[in-house]
Amino acid sequence: MTYQAMNYEKLLGTEGLSNQLLNNHFTLYNGYVTNTNKLMDELAELEKQGKAGTPQYAEMKRRFGWEFDGMRLHELYFGNMVKGGAALETKSKLCAKIAEDFGSFENWAKQFKAVGAMRGIGWTVLYFDPAGNKLINTWIGEHDTGHLAGAAPILIMDVFEHAFMIDYGLKRADYIEAFFKAIDWAAAAQRFDAVTR
Repeated sequence: MTYQAMNYEKLLGTEGLSNQLLNNHFTLYNGYVTNTNKLMDELAELEKQGKAGTPQYAEMKRRFGWEFDGMRLHELYFGNMVKGGAALETKSKLCAKIAEDFGSFENWAKQFKAVGAMRGIGWTVLYFDPAGNKLINTWIGEHDTGHLAGAAPILIMDVFEHAFMIDYGLKRADYIEAFFKAIDWAAAAQRFDAVTR
């Protein structure tokens, strides 16, 4: 199976995110798709040659998670954005769960933004842990460290510098505010509904 890059050009013209920034970000995402496919092919070839026990194979296998997660996290990130944003329906299951777990939407937003503003490169993720029936704001460093095993990502915010520096320089907080204006809460609510049926 070969992964195909998705087209997110519908996000061009999003307020607070320049087309230059978005196009650069789309190019970066396409690189993760390309490298995921390349690693799959190279790993398959080494397996066919009986070289699955080699150091080369081991290093490529370790790298695979980084490239794959880079691809998937970008798809989730772009997929939970829309020009102009889409408000969270007050009668949605997700809205009720946010209020239950964080006390209010405002409390959740304050915490999510605080996680996103932490120093370092990575991602801010609102996860739903089905085993604990709990929403959790989480930091993922790089692409492949910090994931909550068994939890489902509901909302993703990229806080690598490439997501904001062209437009905001070091003003990450301003980027976070722009991201919040572009959140597609309908997409996040669909993800939540899919894992809580």
